[in-house]
Amino acid sequence: MPKRYFERLQTIDYLIRIKGTGKPSQLAKRMRISERTLYEFLKLMKDLGAPIEYDRYKESYYYGEKGGFNIKFTKSLMTATPVMLLTLVIITLTSL
Repeated sequence: MPKRYFERLQTIDYLIRIKGTGKPSQLAKRMRISERTLYEFLKLMKDLGAPIEYDRYKESYYYGEKGGFNIKFTKSLMTATPVMLLTLVIITLTSL
C-alpha cells in the first residue's frame, strides 16, 4: 500500500476525532478523493472496530467512544539480538 493511503487514513481519523469532517461530499473533496473512496475508508475503519457515527445536526462524523487509530512501527526487544520487527497488526485501535 502506498504511503499516501496511510496518510489519508490518519487524516480521516484526526478529523473524526475533532468532529471536523463536514458532510461526506465535503470531506471527500477536502481529501481529494471520490465519495466512493471515502466510504471505502470508513467501511475499513468500521471493520477494524472503529465506532464511527454521523451527526446530521453538526454534519460531521465522530467516534461513539474515545479512541483513534495508531499506525506506527514498533521495536521488538529480543534477548539474543536486537531486531526491528514490523508489528503484524499495523493498524490498532487504541484508547486516548
